Amino acid sequence: MQTENTVWHPHLVTKADRARLKKQRPCLLWYTGLSGSGKSTVANAVDDLLFERKCHTYLLDGDNVRHGLNGDLGFSDEDRIENIRRISQVSKLFVDAGLIVSTAFISPFQSDRDMARNLLDDGEFIEIFIDTPIEICEQRDPKGLYKKARAGEIQDFTGIDSGYDIPHQPEIHVKTAEQDIRACAEQIVDYLITNGYVNQ
Repeated sequence: MQTENTVWHPHLVTKADRARLKKQRPCLLWYTGLSGSGKSTVANAVDDLLFERKCHTYLLDGDNVRHGLNGDLGFSDEDRIENIRRISQVSKLFVDAGLIVSTAFISPFQSDRDMARNLLDDGEFIEIFIDTPIEICEQRDPKGLYKKARAGEIQDFTGIDSGYDIPHQPEIHVKTAEQDIRACAEQIVDYLITNGYVNQ
């Protein structure tokens, strides 16, 4: 929330300065997909590959963030929107720090993902659609959430009784049911190399 008594304080060290020091092009890798699609697993694998390349990164995982920053939020549509609003603002700060930051959130609403994109400069937001059929996600069900949702023990569960807006034009389209995690991660890193975010 902004007030008339707050003014943005400019920094002497700029985002460009930080990026030049780190020798990389900062960006936000925004992983979206159903629960159990493999978002966190793929994001972790990408983070590991980038670390091997000596890139400066950070991964913001949906569950981890709900242990702290967003621990006061539930899973209603309103709380999901606030969840994404907060993480979008935090991600913007990480990008300003010159990092390649990853977020692994279901983020079911296209309007929320568009809001996150619009916070950043052109080319800084990279939407990654982890496209896994719900049947496969239910088979995996690593947290037992689909079973609980089907039994009516969980309300507002994405893909069951709450909708998911399929990304219109994601920068990267990953299909975890068709290739292993390493191949999925390499697909994303290859995009970053090809488009000049990290060095060859």
